Amino acid sequence: MSREPLRPLRDLARRAAAVPRSLRRRRRAGRPAPTPSLAPTARPWARPLGLIAVTLLGAWLGLLVVGGVQAPVGPVDTRMSLRPSPTGGTEIDVPPLGALELDSHVAPLGLHVDIDQLDPERARSLVDHPERISGLEEQISRDVRTGARDLAVRSCVAVLAGATALGLVVYRRPRRALAAGGLALALLAASGATAYATWNPKSVLEPRFSGLLAGAPSVVGNARSIVAEFDVYQQELARLVTNVTKLYDATSTLPTYRPDPSTIRVLHVSDIHLNPAAWHIIASLVEQYGIDVIIDTGDTMDHGTAPENGFLDPVEDLDAPYVWVRGNHDSETTQEYLEDLENTHVLDDGESVVLDGLRIAGTGDPQFTPDRSVVAEGDPAERAAGRKLARALRESEERGEPVHIAAAHNPVAAQQTDGDVPLVLSGHLHRRETQVMEDGTRLMIVGSTGGGGLRAVEGDEPQPVMATVLYLDQETKRLQAWDEITLGGLGLTTAEVSRRLPDEAESGGSPSPTPSPSPSE
Repeated sequence: MSREPLRPLRDLARRAAAVPRSLRRRRRAGRPAPTPSLAPTARPWARPLGLIAVTLLGAWLGLLVVGGVQAPVGPVDTRMSLRPSPTGGTEIDVPPLGALELDSHVAPLGLHVDIDQLDPERARSLVDHPERISGLEEQISRDVRTGARDLAVRSCVAVLAGATALGLVVYRRPRRALAAGGLALALLAASGATAYATWNPKSVLEPRFSGLLAGAPSVVGNARSIVAEFDVYQQELARLVTNVTKLYDATSTLPTYRPDPSTIRVLHVSDIHLNPAAWHIIASLVEQYGIDVIIDTGDTMDHGTAPENGFLDPVEDLDAPYVWVRGNHDSETTQEYLEDLENTHVLDDGESVVLDGLRIAGTGDPQFTPDRSVVAEGDPAERAAGRKLARALRESEERGEPVHIAAAHNPVAAQQTDGDVPLVLSGHLHRRETQVMEDGTRLMIVGSTGGGGLRAVEGDEPQPVMATVLYLDQETKRLQAWDEITLGGLGLTTAEVSRRLPDEAESGGSPSPTPSPSPSE
């Protein structure tokens, strides 16, 4: 039998043997064979692009969820985090004042710093020990380096975990997921290297401000000069705060008036506006001048809210009685809190108190201007309050209890006491004035003992810190002389004490100034 007729069968058998095992298994299982695609394999780049997309999205989610670190920087607590950015740079949020941006580096990742809160203990330590300001710059640099190192470690963990987890969800293959995590780490390392290579340490000299901080450049002046002279400034500032003794030493050399030990010394302060440094200055003046009585003519607070009340606690530690009248930034809540503090005498509606033989009467400001739900009544309300105070002064005189000093926050109210008291004190204007009114009462207005508080940044120049020491005769309770104390405000390091006499002031003569005291070594 010829073999030729069998050749087609053998060829068929060979072709059948060439069918892949998977296809034979599919046929035995009764499943249809896949239809071969007639088109060539398309989009060879789709798979790697998909991996990159998964990697970037996973890394971003990882940074968003676990990429930030809490880091103390000087007296504040911060949160540092990395965020995707087309240009890089550093953004620092300072709520509620605004933000500032620095062109610190160029990379696809930007550094974001949130100022969470001021740590009370660390801030109080700087206030109580201003000499530590000299080491503050080094401490901040050390804190920032520590925070950046912690942020780098956590960011590596965050991008690795985020990209790997998302890779498992999308691909369901461990190898693909690990490839996404490795790629995320490589991209983070490349971004870090780019940031390091483009790091610009001088970016701090040219920040961009937003929010309320937008006015900062006009307040602090040229950033380059501030940075260049920062070491000098911080040393001088620390010495000024800690060496108020020099002010007293300087005034003791003035020949025009020498108070004897029996002289009553009254410290007049006003408009502290929540500046914590004011308490240290007041305490130093009380100690160095031997102050018998402190009179505060109001605006100790800024908004008069209950959370601000803790600011008043240092009053109890002052070594002299503290007499206080309400200002237009002090609420009834503020007044009630002060009334419960030891060492404090709150005066209102013409009430009086006798301290060291000196009778002092006062009234609170009738207006609370932070309350925007009430329309301010202006000067008419102030005059009405002043007339009520004047009536109380006359009634006290008729009882044989003459008042030696009256106090009212607003000069408009204080002017209504002309002829009813030898001396009336006020504040409100954030500048110092003195005048003898038509019927013989001397009106003395002191500037802001808090340098305007946060309001110091509202003008073109910072407000100085002002206080006045009054010398009164022990027998007659009449004003003999006074020292006008002026410290430089924000960014300034000047100090001046001027001795004034009543006759000199009435004739318009110039005060007897002392040179700015040289800081002790």
